[in-house]
Amino acid sequence: MPSTLCLIAACLLSGSQTAAPPAADPVISWARVEFNADGITSAEAGGYADLETARALTVDDPVRIASVSKLVIALAAARLVEDGAIDLRDDVSLHLGWRLRNPHFPDEIITLRALLDHRAGIRDDAGYALPLDAELEAWMAQPEAWDADHPPGYFTYANLNFPIIAAVLEGATGERFDRLMARTVFEPLGLDACFNWTTCSEDARERAVVLYDPDGAAIRDTQSFIAEDCPAIPASDGSCDHENYVLARNGAAFSPQGGLRISAHDLARIGMLFLTRGEGTEFAFMNRHFRELALIPMLYSRRRAPIPENGESEDGFYCRYNHGVHTLNRDGGACDDDLFDGDAVYSGHAGSAYGLRSGLWISHEDGRGVAYFATGLPDEPRPAASAFSAVEERLARGAAIDTHMPGTDD
Repeated sequence: MPSTLCLIAACLLSGSQTAAPPAADPVISWARVEFNADGITSAEAGGYADLETARALTVDDPVRIASVSKLVIALAAARLVEDGAIDLRDDVSLHLGWRLRNPHFPDEIITLRALLDHRAGIRDDAGYALPLDAELEAWMAQPEAWDADHPPGYFTYANLNFPIIAAVLEGATGERFDRLMARTVFEPLGLDACFNWTTCSEDARERAVVLYDPDGAAIRDTQSFIAEDCPAIPASDGSCDHENYVLARNGAAFSPQGGLRISAHDLARIGMLFLTRGEGTEFAFMNRHFRELALIPMLYSRRRAPIPENGESEDGFYCRYNHGVHTLNRDGGACDDDLFDGDAVYSGHAGSAYGLRSGLWISHEDGRGVAYFATGLPDEPRPAASAFSAVEERLARGAAIDTHMPGTDD
């Protein structure tokens, strides 16, 4: 097996950099793509996509990008709003075919906007990884799925919002979620991306990035895992017959909360779409619906807005969050999200799951953005100066990243 790869990113993001980011845990692999409105300006990768074959990672290798998936789903929802298939302000029960209500606040309707904003009163205590044969309506009958203390409008980040969103989009369109995402986002942009490998090409499946713990134990997306060809959590009897999947009844089957498989290069292309506001494409965002209803922070970011008075910021991590978009506030006080250590406002989304940390961020003020991920990290990576981890700060700012081969002295 070859010696450890130790490629490092030497280029720095343009703009002020008042302090060097802290030392970070070594990773098994990392990729980082920087871009502006005209195209890719820098692309770097290091480490291993697959330890078993010692395959080196490239920026074109797809990975399970975790919660950055939520931002891409928000883009699909925005397109459906523009097409007139759905309205962010309607009661989503109209599309689910059953009544979705917080039992503690039964007179408050729940809208797609509230779900995208994490302000619907949904909580993750009931879990969000539903078996293939589970019924979302019955799942939402669990008291642990709801906030008993706050009516809709109070922010608390919860993954379970996005299986519900997936079911709502299926009900509104009559399309299975993974195919809907391919039609509305991946195919128009020419991306070889998918949810749970179901619509990715064979080439993408062969180049899958394996997710590892720091000791090199595979957690997700080995070739044997992909060959099982179960795009969802198996049913309670262990079967995986997704041909009998019923639209709008489950929502979680394709892991909408984090199951997008996409390369750093293709993720950067989505960032470029936001940075240019889709000018000259079918994603042009300058129409009324997008201006008023969808992805406002990422399209029209502004300097420091007030931190919401009601909501759980997770110790200063989520200070501005709307329509599936996390906007970094940088107020120097209660908000602790200074990922870039500069004056410009950045919007996008972070991800964390199965030993991976990821991010897609753009700034209209700086006219640039960055897409990145790293694998093989501990559950609690080395802390940084902000609420982000040290490795995320280094990837965002373009500082060096060390890789390692588990089981060696390097």
